[in-house]
Amino acid sequence: MSLTVLTSAYRLRTLCRLQRIQGHMMSSQVDSGVLLEKVGCAGVITLNRPKALNALNMPMVQHIYPQLKKWESDDETDIVIIRGAGGKAFCAGGDIRAVTEAGKVGAPLAEDFFREEYTLNNAIGTCRKPYIALIGGITMGGGVGLSVHGRFRVATEKTLFAMPETAIGLFPDVGGGYFLPRLQGQLGLFLALTGFRLKGRDVQRAGVATHFVESEKIPELEKELVDLKSPSAEDVSRVLDSYQNQSALGADKPFVLEQHMSDIDRLFSSSSVEGIVQNLKADGSEFANTQAKTLSRMSPTSLKITYRQLQAGAALSLQDVLVMEYRLSQACMRGCDFYEGVRSVLIDKDQNPKWNPSTLEEVSEESVEQCFSSLGEKDLKF
Repeated sequence: MSLTVLTSAYRLRTLCRLQRIQGHMMSSQVDSGVLLEKVGCAGVITLNRPKALNALNMPMVQHIYPQLKKWESDDETDIVIIRGAGGKAFCAGGDIRAVTEAGKVGAPLAEDFFREEYTLNNAIGTCRKPYIALIGGITMGGGVGLSVHGRFRVATEKTLFAMPETAIGLFPDVGGGYFLPRLQGQLGLFLALTGFRLKGRDVQRAGVATHFVESEKIPELEKELVDLKSPSAEDVSRVLDSYQNQSALGADKPFVLEQHMSDIDRLFSSSSVEGIVQNLKADGSEFANTQAKTLSRMSPTSLKITYRQLQAGAALSLQDVLVMEYRLSQACMRGCDFYEGVRSVLIDKDQNPKWNPSTLEEVSEESVEQCFSSLGEKDLKF
């Protein structure tokens, strides 16, 4: 056999092997629910579980974190873009069902998922490269954690934002204790306790998004961003500003909560959740009655934990908030309301949870205090 034939055969085998490796890498990315690509000057993260509304699971976290750290130290990568596939959602939250099943049997995922998710949230918050989250569609819970701590968050008319955790016996985690109390007035506490949903341009008006761009302009925006040459944060900001200035959709309508902002500040200013409920009942307006009714459906334990979380978080760094929230996550795993909330809202869907304790008055200060206690060696560390 000639040398030429041998060389050709070797090259063919090498090519096949490379294709197999690349194929495996791509399929492992697809299997993990996330695509990681270098496009122009950008590292691009695509959350790719559209049938599950891009809900964040452990494999996704484990793929995103190391790649984000690589891009952060890579001289060829200037910006990071994160987006959701499928058009319906950026990310509808964490994979709560998997965590619930793990928590019931004491499996490690109930600890590991929160630990790794919060570590990723911190990496996003401290990322030295401009981080741009394109939050079109449903953006809740874990999806907020993947976006809100980044430098730029771009909402569209399809964006639907909420932190609905008190309805499932949890609390607005993923750094909610950091960003929510930094919104205007008592808006963050209102959103945290009630799970109120913000849509479209209102997500920016509330301060959750930094920009609003019409969804039809997003592909063009993405192309302009990845084609930038060694962009600074100011360069990115200029591009986003220009697209926002071209987006007039919904600009003529006032902020959905505009007429209620002074009411929210007044009614949600109290030294306890019980005080807030009393304020709402005493006020008697349609808005106040609606909020009182909403709070009556939420886990009393979750409401008290959330109130205390935001009070504390207002004076803490993002890292310290995440350490606190990890303690709270494990307290919820030890309790019963989380499992009952998930059963009621996500599994049986009867929307009729049996909370324990069932009233705010029965949730003792001692039990709330315990939720914030150090986990010792198991505390989250950065």
